[in-house]
Amino acid sequence: MKTGTRALGLAESYVGEAGRSTLAGAVVRADRVVDDFRFSSCTVGGTGATDTAVDCWEALDRPDVRYVLVAGVALAWYNIVDLERLHEATDRPILSVSFEASTGLADAIRREFDGDAAAERLAAYRALPERHAVDLGDDTVYVRSVGCDDPARVVRAYTPEGGRPEPLRVAREAARAADRYRRDPDA
Repeated sequence: MKTGTRALGLAESYVGEAGRSTLAGAVVRADRVVDDFRFSSCTVGGTGATDTAVDCWEALDRPDVRYVLVAGVALAWYNIVDLERLHEATDRPILSVSFEASTGLADAIRREFDGDAAAERLAAYRALPERHAVDLGDDTVYVRSVGCDDPARVVRAYTPEGGRPEPLRVAREAARAADRYRRDPDA
C-alpha cells in the first residue's frame, strides 16, 4: 500500500455523563501522518450510531480517503453500526475492528434490553458480516468487512506496531480528549 493512502478511523468515548457518546473521525495516512479530524455524538443506548458515522464522513468531504475503519460494531452501549449502510453511504470499503475474542453480543443485548429495543438491536447485530481473526504478530484483532477484498492486508498496512490500527488509535485518543474537554473546558 502506498504511504499516502488515507483511511478514516471512527472511534467513540463515553464518560458516563449527559447520555451522549463522542464519536471522533481521524483521517490517517498509511505512513501514520494525521490529516484531519471530525467530531460528532450519538445517544448512549440509542440506535443512531450509523447516522452519526455517515455524518462524520460527509462533514469531512475527503474523497481521497480510501478506507473506513470502525472500532467495533456496538458503539455507545449497544448502538449497532450498520456496516452495509455505511458502505453504501461512503462508497468505500468498511472494516470493523474489535480487539478481543468473543462469543458475540446477542446474550448481552438480551440481558440489557427488552422487547422491541432488544429485537431491533439483535436484528442489526445478526445482519453484520462474520468476524475473522487477523494475526498482527504478537496481537490478534477481529475484523468484519464490507466491500473489501483483503481486509487483513488493509488492517496490517495501518498497524505499524501494537494491536490497534493507527486510524483507530488516533480516533480513540481524539474522542477521549474531546470528552475530557466537554466535561471540563477549563481543565
